[in-house]
Amino acid sequence: MTDFTSGAPQLEARQHRAPRTEFCVYFAIIFLATLPLATLTWALQAVKSGSLTDKGPVARAWSQARIITPMIFSA
Repeated sequence: MTDFTSGAPQLEARQHRAPRTEFCVYFAIIFLATLPLATLTWALQAVKSGSLTDKGPVARAWSQARIITPMIFSA
């Protein structure tokens, strides 16, 4: 019996990439989840320093979502 697998060309493994829609859904969920805490920390920082900081609550939540969401998809 002949072994056909020994000379078979190797197929390149495709990287698994999550669909963009799924990434956007996870990003939106994480963004909405981090928004209240970002607002609270922003308000406490504003009261403590006596002035409004340069990075508002939406920017804080956005940056947290940009950090957390790729971590989920990299696993």
